[in-house]
Amino acid sequence: MKRLLVCLCIVASLYSCKPNVEYKAYLHDAQLFSNTVHELNSVVMGNNFPPMIAARNYTYGAVAAYEIIAAGYPKKYQSLAGQLHGLTDVAKPTADTPIDFELAALLSYIKVGEAVTFPEGSMQLFKDSILTLARDKGLPDDIEKASQTFADSMSASIIRWSKKDNYAQTRSAEKYTVRDEPGRWVPTPPMYAQAAEPHWMEIRTMAIDSATQFLPPPPIPFNITDKSGKYYEQVMAIKNATDSLTDEQKHIAEFWDDNPFKLNVSGHVMFATKKFSPSGHWMSVIGIAAKTAKSDYAETVYAYAKTSIALFDAFIQCWQAKYTYNTVRPETVINKYIDPNWRPYLQTPAFPEYTCGHSTISASAAEALTDIFGDHFAYTDSTELEFGIKNRNFKSFRDAALENNMARFYGGIHFHPSCIVSTEEGIKVGRYISSKLKMKK
Repeated sequence: MKRLLVCLCIVASLYSCKPNVEYKAYLHDAQLFSNTVHELNSVVMGNNFPPMIAARNYTYGAVAAYEIIAAGYPKKYQSLAGQLHGLTDVAKPTADTPIDFELAALLSYIKVGEAVTFPEGSMQLFKDSILTLARDKGLPDDIEKASQTFADSMSASIIRWSKKDNYAQTRSAEKYTVRDEPGRWVPTPPMYAQAAEPHWMEIRTMAIDSATQFLPPPPIPFNITDKSGKYYEQVMAIKNATDSLTDEQKHIAEFWDDNPFKLNVSGHVMFATKKFSPSGHWMSVIGIAAKTAKSDYAETVYAYAKTSIALFDAFIQCWQAKYTYNTVRPETVINKYIDPNWRPYLQTPAFPEYTCGHSTISASAAEALTDIFGDHFAYTDSTELEFGIKNRNFKSFRDAALENNMARFYGGIHFHPSCIVSTEEGIKVGRYISSKLKMKK
């Protein structure tokens, strides 16, 4: 009897000393990482960043998180050091330290994601809430400290790298010169804003060789007087389509609008409404795909990193084209030569028409995601639901990119030939990056 009591006491003692590992189930849930991306997406939206700057936040944060995963799982993932331009080396974990690599990846994503453009601390409350809950679930102090230390080291590596991408220099670069010449871009209503980021092609690319590697052919030459010519044909095509949109076409245009700062004007009243930018929309799609595929934490981080890089370089490629050709928007042409009262269904963004940014980056992202999850990957895109726009279903990422192609045309902001060329160029960028980067072993 005494021996039984002793055994029971030993068992009870061992059980009481057994650490609570519930924190692992919480911190290693891939959905937590996707929720963190959504949080950064919301912070970026709140700061009114245009889509290419938003992509910069997402990409550097995702690379930081991925490098930690690669360090934690070296048999499955390979570092991007030596593969991305300028990234020669990154921090390494200290041997024999109790790092939780999923936690470290999350912390590094937060730190880098908010630091590359806006002041650190924007996501502090979100980070604190995660750590508080993890501690309540048994996160040991030594693991938290070791994970935070490695996250800080990796963050420092990636932030140093980010500061050499020419972003700071483009902040003070010469402004775009507006010239009211036939066929050349000029500001559009209602904001009449200056051209956005006219030096973005000078940002260091990550994987493609240069901004001009996939420079598209010239657009259809401006000629509004030849009513049998291709230019007049594309002008009338967009006017006629926008004037007779079906409800389905309106939904497609609205779903892919992704205007991060729309100025609404009603009489003397003006107010802005915000949504995720085009790059933010694809951040959401990555999370939806990872959840649909039941990807684990590491695979989810990998998906964000690879797709973000495709978005980053696609913006640079597209902006090279935009400010090489400086083409006028449909709204300007139609107002000046055909109908002064015509307005597109969507608000015209503040940069040249050719090529289409959303079509380019969407095609690039679709190629990266297809490389990760496979073709014919059906999913429901619920990104716009929080902005009051109903979901859309897609049979594949490429189908989604093609629908986006039509969306910019239905919206009245891009000629359809421009969208077609943009999709083709985006595909080239996405496929090049997918084949060049060696990430999974």
